Amino acid sequence: MEFLTEYGLFLAKVVTFVVAAIILASVIFSATQRDRSDHEGEGELKIRKLNDQYRKLKESIQSRLMSDAEHKAWQKQKKKEEKAEKKSAKQDKTAEEEKASKPRIYVIDFDGDIKASDTDTLRRSVSAVLSVANPETDEVVVRLESGGGLVHAYGLAAAQLDRIRSKGVPLTACVDKVAASGGYMMACVADKIIASPFAVLGSIGVVAQLPNFHRFLQKNDVDFEVLTAGEHKRTLTVFGENTEKGRQKFLADLEDTHGLFKEYVSERRPALDIQAVANGDIWFGKRALEVKLIDDIKTSDEYLIEACDRGEVVSVSFQSKRTLPERLGLATSAALEHTVWRVLSAFRNQKIQ
Repeated sequence: MEFLTEYGLFLAKVVTFVVAAIILASVIFSATQRDRSDHEGEGELKIRKLNDQYRKLKESIQSRLMSDAEHKAWQKQKKKEEKAEKKSAKQDKTAEEEKASKPRIYVIDFDGDIKASDTDTLRRSVSAVLSVANPETDEVVVRLESGGGLVHAYGLAAAQLDRIRSKGVPLTACVDKVAASGGYMMACVADKIIASPFAVLGSIGVVAQLPNFHRFLQKNDVDFEVLTAGEHKRTLTVFGENTEKGRQKFLADLEDTHGLFKEYVSERRPALDIQAVANGDIWFGKRALEVKLIDDIKTSDEYLIEACDRGEVVSVSFQSKRTLPERLGLATSAALEHTVWRVLSAFRNQKIQ
């Protein structure tokens, strides 16, 4: 028994070492390939028909609620209808033309972090949609979730949505959780903003904060010099001594940025009382409707299910292709996690017995 225990521990150490070596090799190789992959813009456009998804969900529920006899009759009737539909489509060219001219609702997702890292994916998705969208019949829906972040990053993300608006394609923004600060900058581009009852919206303001270690360095006899060419090249610094003049210039820059933010929102939502809402506060869905930050209270699912009745709803996303080392690393990670979980479960069961 003691021999088996020692052998098991030895085997575990060997497996751990091998897995660690594989992960390390994958990370190193992936790092060398990432720049090349990003430069080449490798990726794949993903299209999902949400009409089919919602229909299958409905049919799945219906079939589970039926008795065996009802289910057989339902399947028989469904096959009969599908057969008749296909036959009619072959014979009737008018039906095909009507199907081709049916409105399309293109759905794009944006999940924002502080750097708006999803902007490149958004850019590609928008480019793909604009290449086929018909301004007279089609619509674009962006499911937006973001608490905001860097000004220049979200400025670029909002500009991608502005491309849709400038082409005359109706744009709807759906917010289920949060569209604040830079997130609201993006949402306000839409012709219509829809939010769930407790979604967080607004925060039309600008904030900047940084620590200053000057007194700590001074206390420990450490000098730190900031050399600049240009009066306003560096207004505030982390390690140097900040001046009141520098603070005032920095604050003036923040006010200017805030002014640009307010102008941007006002141009896209002229009915909004910008002075009343541009104080940095946030509003929940129902309150946001009262101050006209949004146009309707509804979840994105509710809106898209309703859209299925008036057109073809398709989800459009651009996904980067994973390299072999990345796929290997994910597979190794999953295998390791599964192994650890099984060992812990076995240990727990043995302890209980």
